[in-house]
Amino acid sequence: MSDEVKNVLPPVIDVTTKVLIVGSMPGKQSLEKQQYYGNPRNHFWSIIGEILKQEIPVDYSERIALLKENHIGLWDTIESCERKGSLDAAIKNEKPNDFKTLFIRYPNIKLVLFNGGKAFEVFKKHIGFEVLDGRAYQKMPSTSPIPGKNIKSFDEKLEDWQVMQSCLAQ
Repeated sequence: MSDEVKNVLPPVIDVTTKVLIVGSMPGKQSLEKQQYYGNPRNHFWSIIGEILKQEIPVDYSERIALLKENHIGLWDTIESCERKGSLDAAIKNEKPNDFKTLFIRYPNIKLVLFNGGKAFEVFKKHIGFEVLDGRAYQKMPSTSPIPGKNIKSFDEKLEDWQVMQSCLAQ
């Protein structure tokens, strides 16, 4: 049995996107549901709700509409990889997504936030920060529910993630 995993989730983005949140590779639940951050234990949607001061809809298409209304986009650094299970630590032989084309097509992106260390490291290794062409970027604490080293509480994560507010207010 092959451990190859393909990322079948397209970018959530449009010409008004100012903040692009970049993950590594969707977990098994997210891929099965065809939804970004599909694991209900992931803090992502709760953090977004707190930052936007809005209730997060249950319906996924409404969640995506809420992100777009607020100029927030989503994508992942990895197009395909080998992985057993859902852990980022199990990812190997990753093939990156084409961010060069994405940034050309969507020039209004001002801030790129990497959701966790793996997303940041894969971007750095395979894509390079020069493709950001002067855009601000930051490595954020992972919203993943998977325990690991340097785990922050929800409130600590929320405080860090609020860095996007100033960009969204512009």
